Amino acid sequence: MLEAVPDAIVLVDSAGRIALVNSATERLFGYDRHQLLGKPVEVLVPVRFQAHPGHRSRFFADPGNRPMGSGLELAGLRRDGTEFPVEISLSPVVVEDKTMAMASIRDVTSRKKTEAKFRGLLEAAPDAMVIVDRTGRIALVNSQTQQLFGYSREELLGKPVELLVPTRYHGMHGGHRDGYFSDPRRRPMGSGLQLAGRRKDGSEFPVEISLSPVETEDGTLVTAAVRDISERLRLDEVRREVAERAAHEEALTKHAQELARSNADLEQFAYVASHDLQEPLRMVANFTELLAKRYRGQLDADADEFIGYVVDGVSRMHQLIVDLLTYSRLGTRGRPLTPVDCDAAVARALTDLKMAVDQAGAVVTHDPLPTIVGDESQIGQLFLNLIGNALKFRGTAAPRVHVDATPNGTEWQFRVADNGIGIAPEHTERIFLIFQRLHTKEEYPGTGIGLAVAKKIVERHGGKIWVQSMPDAGATFCFTLPKTSATPTRLNRAPED
Repeated sequence: MLEAVPDAIVLVDSAGRIALVNSATERLFGYDRHQLLGKPVEVLVPVRFQAHPGHRSRFFADPGNRPMGSGLELAGLRRDGTEFPVEISLSPVVVEDKTMAMASIRDVTSRKKTEAKFRGLLEAAPDAMVIVDRTGRIALVNSQTQQLFGYSREELLGKPVELLVPTRYHGMHGGHRDGYFSDPRRRPMGSGLQLAGRRKDGSEFPVEISLSPVETEDGTLVTAAVRDISERLRLDEVRREVAERAAHEEALTKHAQELARSNADLEQFAYVASHDLQEPLRMVANFTELLAKRYRGQLDADADEFIGYVVDGVSRMHQLIVDLLTYSRLGTRGRPLTPVDCDAAVARALTDLKMAVDQAGAVVTHDPLPTIVGDESQIGQLFLNLIGNALKFRGTAAPRVHVDATPNGTEWQFRVADNGIGIAPEHTERIFLIFQRLHTKEEYPGTGIGLAVAKKIVERHGGKIWVQSMPDAGATFCFTLPKTSATPTRLNRAPED
């Protein structure tokens, strides 16, 4: 029986002397059998292990079957002095009323090489590799597992795999493991699922797992390749955001193009309408003036009054058409943006308003004003409208108007303050709408477009405008303009008619 066994069999007495060996022992250790019989068993053991008589004493004190080497680094010593890894099984044998130890010695060199290759593959893997037995205990991990989960190998080997799993999954994890071992095969996990790993510090992270069965002498094990997908999910989220932003920008671009076409159509309509309307108006005005010249005093007083109404209506209609055309062209007849000296712009506005200033006995002053980047013509029109508005809506006292500007972050905040009739708070938004008037034309002439033009100019330059006022307490018109060039809508010059 001993000769048929593939492992080396060595029978040792309680004194540690070799009593019997088989032929496999001769082949494995390189001795003839007569060279071993009666010799101390230490002849087969490397020097560093020769402190083992204490182990032998304990065995004979309590003889029993004992496997040795699983998880241990045991070695045998050949006659030529070379060593090789072994696993040993000890069994008590009674011979002639004497208990002896029978050691079954297996050379595990090939297995160790295979394990070394396997461990090398595990260490080279970019993912965390966790090998688990049927009971759910961790049998082997690689260095990536240590890095990913924050445990050392010693803290993981032999521990339940649930150590690496969030607590909320513990109740179902055992059932999944039993189901896997009943039908072991390669299975990717995590695609479309919310799986997570748990680090030593308690933090969780999203994972994908690939399970593969491994057949070993100890039975089937399962290898779990665990991949941290935090960065992938972050990149997916970034891609989604980029795609959404691109779609949003595309929609905005399309909307801007449609708006530009609509504005162009509206401008063309306003231009054509103004020309088409002005021609019959000129005819009505000419014939009405002719009637007034030829027949004034020849008809009754009512006729003269009616002719006056027609002349006045035609004049006002003409001015409305001119103002509407001016307003519609603010965004498309602008000049290129250049540095604009606001002191000079106010001076030009006062030159244009000289007659109105003199007639009202007004005093118009201003602090030193900054140079901005804008449309010089439109900035001049802005100051002209606001100062002219202050002169028009004056009270009983002589008008006093003051213009100043203060820096406010990336903007300049301008103020045009007057001592006029003021504006009720409920009307402070309405006054910036086109053709909106708070007074009759008999009280204050005009078409009600001046502040609407001012608002459009400010907004085209990237600013905003508002008024601070109370009735009979004057008004302060405030507006902001960027310190550097804004990106206004369609401020470039369009072809002239």
